[in-house]
Amino acid sequence: MNDIAVKTGVRTHRKLPTAPCSVVWSKGRAYVLEGSAGRLRWVGLDTFGRPCALSATALDEQGWSRRRA
Repeated sequence: MNDIAVKTGVRTHRKLPTAPCSVVWSKGRAYVLEGSAGRLRWVGLDTFGRPCALSATALDEQGWSRRRA
């Protein structure tokens, strides 16, 4: 789930990190920000242990946290 702060009924959304090699957690798995040829993507493992890559939008929709859940 995203780190969302709630202040008096107003929800503020935290942005994904943009520094290369940043790590976030989603669905109990770590994703690392990699960049190649000017294209950034979040790389991790799927439920079967196979490598997978997600765009920032896909990871944001899936939900993420800076801390392991």
